[in-house]
Amino acid sequence: MKGKNFFFFAGLPVLLLSGCAGEQGRMNYLGEEEAKQMALKESGFLAEEVEFTETALKNRSGMEYYQIDFTAAGEDYEYDIDAITGVIIDADVPSKDTDSATDTETADMKESGGSIEKNSDAGSGADTKTITSEDAKAKALSHAGLTDGQVTFVKSAPDYDEGIQIYEVEFYTQDKKEYDYEIDAHTGEVISFDYDAENYTPSASGTMITVEAAKELALAQVPGASSNDISEFEVDYDDGQTEYEGKIIYNGMEYEFSIDSYSGTFRGWEAEPVDD
Repeated sequence: MKGKNFFFFAGLPVLLLSGCAGEQGRMNYLGEEEAKQMALKESGFLAEEVEFTETALKNRSGMEYYQIDFTAAGEDYEYDIDAITGVIIDADVPSKDTDSATDTETADMKESGGSIEKNSDAGSGADTKTITSEDAKAKALSHAGLTDGQVTFVKSAPDYDEGIQIYEVEFYTQDKKEYDYEIDAHTGEVISFDYDAENYTPSASGTMITVEAAKELALAQVPGASSNDISEFEVDYDDGQTEYEGKIIYNGMEYEFSIDSYSGTFRGWEAEPVDD
């Protein structure tokens, strides 16, 4: 997804973004306690050995996840866990002391001539492990609320974006809605996404929704954002039709949207990280 393309799509209801699919996803969310247990399992600590400092449901790039923070043995740990799949998408943990061997490392080491040599097979490639193309497809489908049988994939290929290894995933649905995703090849995190649809049919209604109603529709797609986070908003005309256009900047992300001024239908939506 090189450059920045705004897009329009055919009568895509607000329900696609925040309705049935979103509600179904929320019903399937992990509980906070389950997310905590996943973080503990990954860290190797028991519940009585840690002190939780934060457990919060957050949103990044349109993906909702639990941020689990705790301290253990005088060190800080943070895990970001996908709220639906339970996959750990990011972790900020203390680096291991390379001058001493942990219990796990000791099992991979052997004594030789009075010295200890580390098994050359242990831990190799740990820093270069990436998800597969199929994993990237699954991440994109989960984020879009679609299944493999509902789409046709055009592309799922590795690439680099500003030095970050990514997968570019592109697919379209039977009603010609096109989706483009950039997926972090190491964490599986959705970095940015957009979608487009052809043959948009404007509403025949003669009553425009209010500016405030349009803003509320947009803010509903970015949990935690408020009207203060709307940096741009205007009434525009496209192909003879009136629409509301705006931009929300929140939590390191920039969202651009276009809303039919009569039906309240989203004609365009794009999300990407804010440029530093």
